[in-house]
Amino acid sequence: METDLAPTDLDARLHAIIAPVVAAMGLDLVRIQLSGQPGSLTLQVMAEDAATGQLTIDQCAKLSRALDLPLDEADPINGEYALEVSSPGIDRPLTRPKDWLAWIGHEAKMKLEPKLDGRARAVGDIAGLDGDHVLLTTKVGEPLRLPLDHIQGAKLVLTDRLIRASKPLDPTGADEIIEVGAPADNDNETPDNDPSED
Repeated sequence: METDLAPTDLDARLHAIIAPVVAAMGLDLVRIQLSGQPGSLTLQVMAEDAATGQLTIDQCAKLSRALDLPLDEADPINGEYALEVSSPGIDRPLTRPKDWLAWIGHEAKMKLEPKLDGRARAVGDIAGLDGDHVLLTTKVGEPLRLPLDHIQGAKLVLTDRLIRASKPLDPTGADEIIEVGAPADNDNETPDNDPSED
């Protein structure tokens, strides 16, 4: 799980609450990310339908509603926060070992921490996974072998090839208006949009 906050047992608590709900809906959990500062925290839950690699708007809304009660009852986060449920999108983050295998041949960019051979970032085509190392080929043909535990954030680069390889989504529900920020019974907002990934 990625977090912009100091790692604590909160990561494990959030995973223990969220992962079973996602699995019960027949979805795969891609990422749980808590970011922001106290008073303006955002809890992003990113999931996918294994059949499409994405979520429809309807699936995002259903998952958001399913997470409301367990999160309210467990109350793992101090203070107010916004809950965002989203699909990975085409230029998806690479968070699990199987992601690196599924997207071999596609371009990815990543942040490395700590640095490797002076590199803070790497960009190249995914060549595979060897144990706990990602194999990458840079644009100049240089092979890189990067430990997974040094990759602090990674995502696919949006290319024409990636667009062609991505399965189209069912647009059902895309024309419905979803109200965000309406008063709720709890202190969580649950926008069901897919914020762009940085």
